[in-house]
Amino acid sequence: MSAPEDKLPPLQAESTSEPASGGAPPQNASHLGGLPGVSPEQAAPARVPEDLRTSWSWPDLIIFLVFVLGSSIILPLLAGVAAVFIWGVKLTDIEKVPATKAAVLVAGQVLWSAATMIFLFGTVRLRQADPFWRTIGWRALRPGTMTEGKAALLYLLGGVALAVVVQLSSLGIGKRTKLPIEELFQSRGSVLLLMALGILVAPAVEETIFRGYVYPVLARGLGIPAGVLLTGTLFGLVHAPQLWGGWGQIALIIIVGVVLTMVRARTGTVLASFLVHFGYNTMLFLEFFIATGGLRHLSGQA
Repeated sequence: MSAPEDKLPPLQAESTSEPASGGAPPQNASHLGGLPGVSPEQAAPARVPEDLRTSWSWPDLIIFLVFVLGSSIILPLLAGVAAVFIWGVKLTDIEKVPATKAAVLVAGQVLWSAATMIFLFGTVRLRQADPFWRTIGWRALRPGTMTEGKAALLYLLGGVALAVVVQLSSLGIGKRTKLPIEELFQSRGSVLLLMALGILVAPAVEETIFRGYVYPVLARGLGIPAGVLLTGTLFGLVHAPQLWGGWGQIALIIIVGVVLTMVRARTGTVLASFLVHFGYNTMLFLEFFIATGGLRHLSGQA
């Protein structure tokens, strides 16, 4: 399934024919569907996939990344401050009690997710009045000979298969130290909070950010293969603090990011990569749920 490509209007008013594939590249790339930063070499033969046509470009992406970095530090800190001074949670509990630590972490992530989505909505809608979700890459599936329902199920099962492969690979790689994220999976309450975050929030927000906003700019400016690799790497590095010390696990999550971006590039829609991501996260938590006997046998419980 290839991303749809639309013919762009001729670059000059007096010309109504498209340049041949072997002809000279267009002289003014700024006319290519309003895509700043597209070089003539990348634009030839005057076609750009529709799913890469966005109103934002490199300067907007840099501003967004600065916002993401700053808010990812400030908002979780605010969640911790609120827990201490408003709800009376002890600072030592945040540091040492898994359920409390997970609750503050989830609160911080929810705040960050909401702030990021609001920022994206505001910046995208300021530039154009088209529907936000379609503009940010959430288009309908185009499954070809299959029905949309069968295609959606196929992507979900692909995510499940990806989770199984990653888990088996992780067991083969092993790790020398206890990963930071494992400290949170020691009580039933903390696991349930993390499950809600990982299944209900993270796939939608992360796919909107990485495959919806970041990927089109990188793919237009650097080419689709480089855009896929760089977007997947950024996705993995964002998760690296949770896996710090497990270098093999960090490499695996980067591979997962690349696979998700490949799905997005191949299908032309964030919906497809979201379904794979949703199936992947759900399967990881389901495996943990089964392995712990329905969360009855956790390492932090007697």
